[in-house]
Amino acid sequence: MYERTRKSGTSRRTLLAATAGTAAAVAIGQTPARADGHDRRLRALISRMPLEEKVGQLFVMRVYGHSATAPEQADIDANLKEIGVRTAAELIAKYHVGGIIYFAWAHNTRDPHQIADLSNGIQKASLELPRGLPVLISTDQEHGIVARVGKPATLLPGAMALGAGEKGREALRQKGGGGRRVGGSWSDARRAGQIGGAELRAMGIRQDYAPVADVNVNPANPVIGVRSFGADPQAVAALVAAQVKGYQSSEVAATAKHFPGHGDTETDSHYGFPVIEHTEAQWAELDAPPFRAAIAAGIDSIMTAHIMVPALDPSGDPATLSRPILTGILRERLGYDGVVVTDSLGMEGVRTKYGDDRVPVLALKAGVDQLLNPPKLDVAWNAVLAAVRGGELTEARLDESILRILRLKSKLGLLKDPYVSHRGVDRVVGIPSHLRAADRIADGTTTLLVNSGGLLPLSRRTHQKVLVVGADPASPSGTTGPPTTVLAGALKELGFAATALSTGTAPSAATIAQAVAAARDADAVVVGTYNVTAAGSQKTLVGELLATGRPVVAVAVRNPYDVAQLPDVQAYLATFSWTDVELRAAARVIAGRIEPAGRLPVPVQRADDPAQVLYPIGHGLSY
Repeated sequence: MYERTRKSGTSRRTLLAATAGTAAAVAIGQTPARADGHDRRLRALISRMPLEEKVGQLFVMRVYGHSATAPEQADIDANLKEIGVRTAAELIAKYHVGGIIYFAWAHNTRDPHQIADLSNGIQKASLELPRGLPVLISTDQEHGIVARVGKPATLLPGAMALGAGEKGREALRQKGGGGRRVGGSWSDARRAGQIGGAELRAMGIRQDYAPVADVNVNPANPVIGVRSFGADPQAVAALVAAQVKGYQSSEVAATAKHFPGHGDTETDSHYGFPVIEHTEAQWAELDAPPFRAAIAAGIDSIMTAHIMVPALDPSGDPATLSRPILTGILRERLGYDGVVVTDSLGMEGVRTKYGDDRVPVLALKAGVDQLLNPPKLDVAWNAVLAAVRGGELTEARLDESILRILRLKSKLGLLKDPYVSHRGVDRVVGIPSHLRAADRIADGTTTLLVNSGGLLPLSRRTHQKVLVVGADPASPSGTTGPPTTVLAGALKELGFAATALSTGTAPSAATIAQAVAAARDADAVVVGTYNVTAAGSQKTLVGELLATGRPVVAVAVRNPYDVAQLPDVQAYLATFSWTDVELRAAARVIAGRIEPAGRLPVPVQRADDPAQVLYPIGHGLSY
């Protein structure tokens, strides 16, 4: 623990304490006078900031290293190359950034105690500055296929898996929901958010860039897919609201993304500039409901999308830089007055039309509050500074965004006490009750799509020797998998003689031959598929395994759409993720220890005729 008092800045501490003292009242809905008093205190903080510090408060920046002051030399070198500073502490001292984002690849997230120490070091470095304010630390912890913090923290089912959960539909039917199409378990989605949020908070991470509010209506979507709760706007809206409630009940800011909706695209905005061709009426029907639900649930922050939506703004600008979209629609039409954060400014989708010096200025003019992860911080920071000094932006416009950011920091308790402890980590992160809850939630998500001849569940008497082969995509957090090994290990624990053989996501002829030879010595084969459409050799692998005459169970470890590419497989399961918690649940389904309870949250169309639906929303078999 770091000391929570300082030798100087007493008046500032007094003001912070007074501000924090009304934060709880603000969060629960106080009288206008109390709200005005709270904002007056925050404005007093803002009025004391020099312009350079105001500019810094708008930025959320990456930084390499496991420590705020003593990272490894390779991370120092990376910081010097990309940011011009050695450490997180130097970053804060030079640019006064209001937020820092954690990444596993930046070596920020080794283990829970280290993460807590890094968070404390960042807060200490900022609060020791003359007018230092606490830093809002964020990360992308969607769970499922996007997770920056790994084991021993609890890893939970991702969005589409939660969308497949049956428990919520049963509850709605019992309450008289009738035939209304609603998917997923509201209570499980909320519980997952609550657990994930509590663990992030214990490590000092107070803003999570989740949940994804995009409605995935395009099976070819390369960037959203299973990160979405599904294809039904009302079902997605309900689950987004549930996750918002869950995260924010744990005093972590949830972030609905990617406004105005990234679900119907075949271009990845990391590498290109997607165009959404929905009409305004289609947008209102398909894309808007989850964001409306998030706002109604009290969402703390909303992330923008680097996409063009001509029906909403014909200028050709990405939504991140669009005043008609961010101010005209999000602020004015939808009535949102919380924090708006850009998606990463290093992504190609926002850099196609304008240079890196113009992007942050235009984003602020559009209505953004937080500028996330620019490729060159010095360029972006100086561009905003110059825009204010040159009159393109007013200082009052910056104050407006800083006020929203400080309101959020106050609500989260950061102005009162931003520090965390190892003891708090040990009481919350990866505890048995959280791990059990993750397994229980996952048990309700595994979706059985095909089961010809009642092949599943496998019997240990007739299918004792099981070969597990297929794709082994990299762990989202770097701490789980490989999938074939995890699935084989889980089947072993359930009494099967299971062996694992990785063939990769693009198996070679030699690897396929090795798998076929091993299959001939097995009683049954379980093959993991991963985006079969993009990897034709996976179809070849499955076809040759089927030709051996051995029973083949396929498991789509990412997109459920894979089943359309492999019509001859006798049994097909969808897990919506290749993380351990989902694979263990799949093993229990395969072994018959639990019933498959999941139901498709997206339709699956024929591969050769997309107009024909093979498996509709709600499809799912049981034993």
